[in-house]
Amino acid sequence: MNERELILEMLMEILERGTYSHLVIRNVLNKYDYLKQPSKAFIKRVTEGTIEKQITIDYVLNSCSKTPVSKMKPLIRNLLRLSVYQLLFMDSVPDSAVCNEAVKLAGKRGFRNLQGFVNGVLRNIARTKTQIAYPDETDPVKCYSVRYSMPEWLVTLFLEERGAEITKQIFEEMQKVHPVVLRYCGPEEKKEDWKQSVAAQQITLRQHPYLSYAYLIEGGESVQSIPGYEEGLFTVQDVSSMLVTEAAGLLGDELLLDVCAAPGGKSLHAAGLLKEGNVISRDLTDSKTALIEENSRRCNCPNIRIETFDALEPDENMIGKADVVYADLPCSGLGILGKKRDIRYRMNPEQMEELVELQQKILDSMSAKQQEEPGAELPATAQTQAAQPEKNLLQGAVKDAKQSQLQKFELKTGSVSYDPTSASDEETAHSREEKGGRHAWKMPKTENCLANERYGCYTVTQKPFGSN
Repeated sequence: MNERELILEMLMEILERGTYSHLVIRNVLNKYDYLKQPSKAFIKRVTEGTIEKQITIDYVLNSCSKTPVSKMKPLIRNLLRLSVYQLLFMDSVPDSAVCNEAVKLAGKRGFRNLQGFVNGVLRNIARTKTQIAYPDETDPVKCYSVRYSMPEWLVTLFLEERGAEITKQIFEEMQKVHPVVLRYCGPEEKKEDWKQSVAAQQITLRQHPYLSYAYLIEGGESVQSIPGYEEGLFTVQDVSSMLVTEAAGLLGDELLLDVCAAPGGKSLHAAGLLKEGNVISRDLTDSKTALIEENSRRCNCPNIRIETFDALEPDENMIGKADVVYADLPCSGLGILGKKRDIRYRMNPEQMEELVELQQKILDSMSAKQQEEPGAELPATAQTQAAQPEKNLLQGAVKDAKQSQLQKFELKTGSVSYDPTSASDEETAHSREEKGGRHAWKMPKTENCLANERYGCYTVTQKPFGSN
């Protein structure tokens, strides 16, 4: 099975059968680990790129084919998609090679009668690709949908909340490559040796501007191949996730409860800082807690107790016991569309409403819906670019309180003042994307909740729809 056939199989699994793209890509690359790095990179880029540009690609196909994409055979549809991606977005691949390989693959997969169709459509696109008429901004919804490969309902949502200019900035940022971020969690005295061993593998580390333990990486075959992985010297974690523990302001002896923890990044981060404290790390299923267990064992975090527990179920045994509570609620994930490319096709307005209801129920089980305690505050963040649904959720979570006005808070890391709450039109799209699309608010703490009186607060975040 050659590279393009592997890509075709992956797209069939993702786009036709609905499997999450990151799982399919990871499993295939692990299975074919013997492939050389250029082949792996080609497979990953074409698969991810075809998914990300699907709406744009389908528009082009519909413009150049008498048979609409929706009426094509699933295998031919996805074979054309991966081929058009190469024609439009990969200058390194000759157009003739793209067409020839697609025709051969159609025949190999039992569609000899459609080889002429595949050849004709692709050569037509190759010949006219600089002359294709795309929608213009007289119809901004259609224009931005095709230009940025975003569903029309999502474009409408952003236009209504952000306006045309900010929407374009956000969508353009989402088109950019987002590097993997590592959080160094090994002994401080080993850090320089680790950095040198990573550099020796032709991997570039760039320290994050305001988190000394966060590094953006470029190069390398896989995270597992980076020196120090097996020893637990680092873990993959987004900066916006690291900032949650920064916001919590841990002193080192707290009991922290993480109620929606998988795969465990925030739990591990907190555990590393709690030299005399402990973390209870929970999630809904055994498969999710197994991910936490795997990462905890690799990173040598003995002060984590991992439990399978439904966050929708109130836990009376924990009321008032935890010093800090994390609730990484399931959310739309609109803030990280640049990293989770298939979220845009899986989410819809109805699902967003259902998620808000789920979020509310989880918060209710945590807080027991009692009156606020004067002076207590609840930091909360939302991982989304279209912030209003989550803001409405947080307002609703304190609707029984005497004062339900949400307030922003500022997080300081070192000498840098960082405000993850800013959602104004003046804030740049790049800044929002750099934070993982995360906004934050303070809200009153309620009585009979899981957090005790030591801090009187939760840190509530939201994990992207479809993440593990």
